[in-house]
Amino acid sequence: MWLVDITEHWTGEGKLYLCVIKDCFSNKIVGYSIDSRMKARPAAAALENAVARRRAEGAEVAGRIVHADRGSHFRSRKFHRALARHGLDASMGQVASAADNAAMESFFSLLQKNVLDRQPWRTREQLRIQIVIWIEHTYHRRRRQAAPGRLTPIDYEAIMTPTTTKAA
Repeated sequence: MWLVDITEHWTGEGKLYLCVIKDCFSNKIVGYSIDSRMKARPAAAALENAVARRRAEGAEVAGRIVHADRGSHFRSRKFHRALARHGLDASMGQVASAADNAAMESFFSLLQKNVLDRQPWRTREQLRIQIVIWIEHTYHRRRRQAAPGRLTPIDYEAIMTPTTTKAA
């Protein structure tokens, strides 16, 4: 199952929106998109990014469940076409059910504490760079997590994902 949500943060140039897709298996952020507008485009782009990354790692994505809240960007035709194109199944949380998306809110809370609130951000580009560095370097490779056995998401996937060996 993948979880998807979107958050926003102010910069000197206006808001920056981050749409994130998290794999519940390892807590790895498998896809994300950063944009200056909260529309369907960043949601669909994050989904395309997640599919491309997982396929590049040799994983099949068809049949996975993508769970979202009831935001308009996740109910859009563009997002649902992307789901259908890749054989993904949509799941929507109930209205006013905070527990439905607790894992994503936890990730956003960490991001807020470790990046967003550290300083005022003059430009969207400065903030975008720091978000990418934090996700790809700190969150994936350095931050040990309780759920995957006190391992980082990268380490957990390396241990739990069987490797295929080629015949010599």
